[in-house]
Amino acid sequence: MRNFKLYICATALVIAGCTTSDEIGKPPAFNPARETAEHTAMVEPGLPLRIEEVRLVDRASLWSGTRQSLLGDRRAMQRGDILTVVIEIDERAEISNATDRSRNGAENLGVPDFIGFPQRLDNRLPEGASSADLVGINSSSSSSGDGSVKRNEKLTLRVAATVIDVLPNGVLSISGSQELRVNFELRELLVTGYVRPADISRQNEITYDKIASARVSYGGRGQITDVQQPRYGQQILDVMLPF
Repeated sequence: MRNFKLYICATALVIAGCTTSDEIGKPPAFNPARETAEHTAMVEPGLPLRIEEVRLVDRASLWSGTRQSLLGDRRAMQRGDILTVVIEIDERAEISNATDRSRNGAENLGVPDFIGFPQRLDNRLPEGASSADLVGINSSSSSSGDGSVKRNEKLTLRVAATVIDVLPNGVLSISGSQELRVNFELRELLVTGYVRPADISRQNEITYDKIASARVSYGGRGQITDVQQPRYGQQILDVMLPF
């Protein structure tokens, strides 16, 4: 039984070490570009489109309406087309709340005259005591609270995205990825979402605030990122320990 437990622990350590052993002494490898959704959209043909017959003279004219002409519309509009996504985030949020509340209360109860009973009671009370003020109650309460939230985010990026699908209502589903390796650190940029063809500019660009269900990921992997992350054992203990 003891040998079995040692075997399990050794196997776990080997598996954990194999995840990054291929990058020892080497920079992180790029993800294969041929296994992405963008490449699939470019290779596989989409739904057949109705193409009107164009005479040869119209194809050679600069004033024809085709996408290859000088004044043609070259914006992305079908599966496999490429457009530029401009991400310029400069947001600032600041919220401050303050609450202050106070309340005071006082109650007095006395029986100065009641068929002569207070006078007889005063004779039996200690010197200085009186039944004129039998009960006196005072109360006071106060509460105050302060809260504030302050956030500042700034990000400026440009990435080429590919139309991977055209929805039945004409909305384009886009996906883009970008990888840049500097020494032993790999920076990754991913963006996905849905855009309307009408929101794409004449320069074939679209800003992030016009992308529905936008998902933007900016991060990286490499030696510096590995050092900044806690080890596997520490992450497991953080999840398992109740305190």
